[in-house]
Amino acid sequence: MGFWQRLFGGGLGKSTAHEDEILGEDSYKGFRILAVVMMNGAEYQLAGRIEKEIAGEMKSYRFVRADRFSGKSDVAALALSKGRQIIDEQGERIFS
Repeated sequence: MGFWQRLFGGGLGKSTAHEDEILGEDSYKGFRILAVVMMNGAEYQLAGRIEKEIAGEMKSYRFVRADRFSGKSDVAALALSKGRQIIDEQGERIFS
């Protein structure tokens, strides 16, 4: 996809949060943490999603960090660990 297509929205709608390729999953303190694929060139970038049902509504929080890895297993383990850290620090406030 060219620069101008990305800049002006070309390709939008092709991928949603629910279509992410999931590398790993964990339940922690009532939250669901998902390690998701995010490519940056030829490397995997640390990314994930934290979900929790609150008052009958599924809330979701996406996080991306600068860390990059060559293998999926490395990024999956660290994304789950980072998700637990975010939950410990912020709890349900991440959804506000």
